[in-house]
Amino acid sequence: MVVEGVPRTLSANEAACVTGVPLRQVHRVIDAGVLGRAAGRRAGSRSVHCDGLVSLRLVHETTAIFTLDSRRRLVRYLLGHPEAETARLHDVSVDIRALKDDVRAGLSRLARARETITTDDAVLSGVPCVRGTRIPAHDIAEMLSNGDDVAAIRDAWPALTEEQIESAALYARAYPRRGRPRHAPSWRSGRPVASDETAFAALPRARCRS
Repeated sequence: MVVEGVPRTLSANEAACVTGVPLRQVHRVIDAGVLGRAAGRRAGSRSVHCDGLVSLRLVHETTAIFTLDSRRRLVRYLLGHPEAETARLHDVSVDIRALKDDVRAGLSRLARARETITTDDAVLSGVPCVRGTRIPAHDIAEMLSNGDDVAAIRDAWPALTEEQIESAALYARAYPRRGRPRHAPSWRSGRPVASDETAFAALPRARCRS
């Protein structure tokens, strides 16, 4: 399954974002060798080929139903029959149409995020930003993870659309920031705080008396 704008081989983080499978489980499935030739290494890190994304989702969702060996057989069947709408194992058939739709939608979201977020050495030294702005994608994601909602982020950056905010959050999950940030985020000078905490931050501290 290939979508324009998305690489044919995805990192574990990209695969997790596309399929909805938790990252830790993605690593476990790859390490267990269940995906066969659909998994491997890219630049020294775990990777999943686009052809194996539906299999990854299927393996995760059938953990409590099939044995490890049975799931390997399901994957081999799917890799050999990429157009199949059901995965067959002996007399058992698993309808995978909904899984295919979900994965295709996930690939489209990732493609949109890769188009929305760009890097330019002339803009914040190459920090990934929303296209046409100097707003870092990871700063947006940090605010969301810290409790701020979309409305609060749009208050901080009125030019952003909800779709851009969603794309920035997805991009940050697919491409985590590495190492220490090279600049202080524009919206804070210390630890990120959610908008509903700011009122408390302004209050004087109570003094304890012995």
